Amino acid sequence: MLTDKIFEDYKEAMKARDALKSSVLSFLRADMLNLATTKQKDKLDDAEIITVIKKQIKQRQDSIEQFTKGGRLDAAEKEKKEAQILKSYLPAEMPAEEINRLIEEAVSSTGASSMKDMGRLMKELTEKIAGKADGKLVSDLVRQRLSKPA
Repeated sequence: MLTDKIFEDYKEAMKARDALKSSVLSFLRADMLNLATTKQKDKLDDAEIITVIKKQIKQRQDSIEQFTKGGRLDAAEKEKKEAQILKSYLPAEMPAEEINRLIEEAVSSTGASSMKDMGRLMKELTEKIAGKADGKLVSDLVRQRLSKPA
């Protein structure tokens, strides 16, 4: 289970005096605990943990962008390293070819033909792809598919 792996890696980072990794995992564990408390659960399932990790990665990416604009490359580099640590806990991303195949299946089953159908198509795809691919990539691929003639 992902929770156990994160906890074990946190303990190892503490023993190895890896300040960066232990700090990142400490914040991750705190966010996981907060979400579990909010949902009134003892432990989160892997899908919920992946959501927390993706949220933290997004925060890091926003920080990288801000630090880079502000000329603080040292801080941006630290954020990049933290994001890499977090990404190591995510499952492998689904390749674009597989996403396109699922889009074609969804188009066939829903009869989607124009941009007006994007919401319905995304709803169906989200159920199949959740946690396996970046939402923005899926959205862009759906937009491309719906904008070309059938």
